[in-house]
Formats: sequence, structure tokens, C-alpha cells
Amino acid sequence: MLWPKAVQERIKTGNDRELVRSYPYRSACPSPVWAELIESAGTDIFLAGYTNYFFWSQVPRFADTLRRKVESGCRVRFLLGEPGCEITHQRETIENVALSVSTRIKITLENLDRLGPLQGLGTRFSAPLDAANHVSLSVFRFDDDALVTPHLARLVGHDSPLLHLHRRDSGGMFDRFAEHIEELWEKAEPARVATE
Repeated sequence: MLWPKAVQERIKTGNDRELVRSYPYRSACPSPVWAELIESAGTDIFLAGYTNYFFWSQVPRFADTLRRKVESGCRVRFLLGEPGCEITHQRETIENVALSVSTRIKITLENLDRLGPLQGLGTRFSAPLDAANHVSLSVFRFDDDALVTPHLARLVGHDSPLLHLHRRDSGGMFDRFAEHIEELWEKAEPARVATE
């Protein structure tokens, strides 16, 4: 009653306030958005995409930035799908593209290996029972911001939608997605790379 309908439709209230922006395709989110979120994160970068391979080509000097972040005390985590697991192979069949899911995961592992062991950089494979939950939803967290991609049926990640969320209150959309990836991380298995 206090706000006319026209004003309510233009001002975000409640949980809507956490939605910064939406994109019909992950690839429509400008590269500077990714770079700025990574650069501004001070305590926690959690990249919980199934492959995470695009960071190495989309974010300029990504490896140098990761090293600098870790050395400044920021915790950096990669949650990946296991390249040889059944869910990975099923997803490869569904996507049916030349740059396969397992190849994209291996690109990330190779780049992480090049960084060498860094205190504060963690890499895990999602547990076999959680792989189906992981492959269908990518969550990339940068302190109190997150970029979330729910994967549509047969589309690769860059063709699926993306939501940019900023944490405002406890129990909102940001926290729901953050809790989801923390649960996957707790059950995940150490990846076979030089990071710890």
C-alpha cells in the first residue's frame, strides 16, 4: 500500500535485491565482469564449474592473478568433474562437441599443474554420487558475489543462462547456491594435480 505498483515494479525488494543481472547466455556476460569479480575477491574464490576451462582463455593473465590472490591470503578452490567418470562420458555424448567435457577438464588440470603447489589453492573432483548434481549447475563464487549457470538440457555451459548474484541477507539465493557448492566440496575427492 505504501508503494504504488509502478514503483514496486521498478525497485527490487526482498530476495530480488540479490539478483544483480541476468544473461540469456553465459557467453553474453562480458569478460571484464569475470576479471573484476576475481580481482575484487579478497578471501574466497570458489570455481565450481564442472570444467572451469574457459577461465584460462577468457580472463587475461588468469594464472598470474590466481598466484597473486593465493599469496595474498585468498583461499582459491576448484571443484571439477572427474574426467574419466560415467557422468562425464554421458555428458560428452549429450553435448556431442569436438572439445569434449573430459578434454576441457584436462585443460584446467594442466594449467593448475603449471602453477605448481601453492598453499591455499585446492582442487577436488566431485564425488561420484554428486557428479550429476555438479554437471547440471555451475557456481562461481567471489566473496559475496556469485555467477551461477544452470545448464540447459543439451547445451554446453557458454550457451546456458547466467545469473549474477550479490549476497544481501542470510538465507537468500546467494546463500542457497553457496551452501550447495560447499556441500559438494565437503564430499569431493582430492584431484590428482600438484595443488593441495
